[in-house]
Amino acid sequence: MSIINTVNDVNNTFLLRRELTCNFAGLAGKLQKLEAVNMITKEFKLEDKVVIPMRLQCHVGKPLVTGTFYVYDDENLAKKHINPIIFSRLEKSKAKLADVQASEQTADASAEDTEVKTNAASEIKEEGKSE
Repeated sequence: MSIINTVNDVNNTFLLRRELTCNFAGLAGKLQKLEAVNMITKEFKLEDKVVIPMRLQCHVGKPLVTGTFYVYDDENLAKKHINPIIFSRLEKSKAKLADVQASEQTADASAEDTEVKTNAASEIKEEGKSE
């Protein structure tokens, strides 16, 4: 069972885009726009398309989020139709996510280094005691 339910799926031929409205069950307050884009991309197999999250709305008293997404074939067309502020916010979110992932990787690497150093130091102490 998928947690994504399609409410509305319209091909807008005038604006050359697909407009998706989906419900995300059980993700109220936890879902971020980039995560929603990744879920939509995987669910509808839109890897080669430009997916833009326009709105994520939580419902009062329900663990339900309704999201509206625009799917374009061409990024230049999307930039002509959509407010540039939205693109700047998405780029800012992507940069922040990349920084978090990079810091997690460095933290993991430093944790492994300290573990190796600790193991090496304990082996040296054990060798010194055995002599």
